[in-house]
Amino acid sequence: MSSIDNLKARLSIPVIGAPLFIISNPDLVIAQCKAGVVGSFPALNARPQNVLEEWILRIKAELSDFQNNNPEQKVAPFAVNQICHNSNDRLFGDMELCVKHQVPIIITSLRPPEEIVKEAHSYGGLVFHDVISVKHARKAAEQGVDGLILVCAGAGGHAGTLSPFALVREVREWFDGAIILSGSISDGYSVAAAKMLGADFAYIGTRFIATQEANAEPEYKQCLIECAAEDIVYSSLFTGVHGNYLKPSVVNAGLDPNNLPDANKSAMNFGSGGNTDAKAWKDIWGSGQGIGSIQDAPPTSELIARLNSEYLEAIKKFG
Repeated sequence: MSSIDNLKARLSIPVIGAPLFIISNPDLVIAQCKAGVVGSFPALNARPQNVLEEWILRIKAELSDFQNNNPEQKVAPFAVNQICHNSNDRLFGDMELCVKHQVPIIITSLRPPEEIVKEAHSYGGLVFHDVISVKHARKAAEQGVDGLILVCAGAGGHAGTLSPFALVREVREWFDGAIILSGSISDGYSVAAAKMLGADFAYIGTRFIATQEANAEPEYKQCLIECAAEDIVYSSLFTGVHGNYLKPSVVNAGLDPNNLPDANKSAMNFGSGGNTDAKAWKDIWGSGQGIGSIQDAPPTSELIARLNSEYLEAIKKFG
C-alpha cells in the first residue's frame, strides 16, 4: 500500500484541516485527528519556538493514547505547516524539531520546498505544497512533493483565482501524486464534489474556525455564522499577497472594503499587515467564500460527524 493509500485508510472522510494562523492549536488538531480528519497547525503558531516541541509531543501522546484505548477508531495523522519564505527565520530550526519527532505530514507554503522534502522523506514523512497555478504546481512537483494543495478561487486567506474545474483537471493530466483541493469547501457535499472532480482530499479551513476548539475570538466565529459569500473581499493590501477577508473586519479597522488600494510592494511584510495599522489575521479576519452554510460553532467532533453524514449522503445520491 502506498503512503497516500495508507493515509486514506486512516481517515473517516477524505479531509485535511488547513493550518490556520493564530487559530489552529493542539486542542483543535487533536479533536480533528480523533475524528478521522488530518489536523494541522502552522509551526509559527507555537511561540516561542521551544513551544513547538511541546505541542508536537502533546499531540503525539494524546493521539497515541486515544488510539490504544479505541483500536477500532480511525485516528488521522497530524501535519505541521512550514512557511518557506525569507521572512521566516525559524524555518530550519522548526524543521529540525519536525524531523526529530517524525511529524507525519509537512505542509509547505510559498517557495518550492526541495530541502524540506528531503528532510521529511528521510524518515518517511509526506510533504504537501500549496499552489495557486499550474506554473507553481510544476515547480513544486519537480521538487518531489507527495501532494499538491490546489488553492482555488474562493479559498480563505491567500487564495488563487482559478476555478477548481480548471486547475484540478489540468494538474491531474500530468501529476500522479495526491491532489488536495481548497476553495469554498464547508460541508460534506462539497467534499464529495471535490472527489468527483478528481481530488484525493478536500482541504477545509474556514469551517473549522467556527468550532469550539478553534483559537478565534467569539466575534470572529459569530461573523462567520452571520455572513455569506457577498461579505468577502479579495485584496493584497494587508500582506502584499491577494487574499480573501471578511468585510465586517475591514470596516471595523476603519477601512472601506469597496475601495481598498493595492499593497505597497516596497512595504510588503508577509503576514504582518505591514501596509496598514490593522494586522492581518488578528484584526483583518480571513475567510473563504463558502461560509453561507455555516450556522453554528459546534465541537469539532460534532462538525466532522456532520461532514461524514453529508458526504455519505452525497456519494449515495450522486456517486
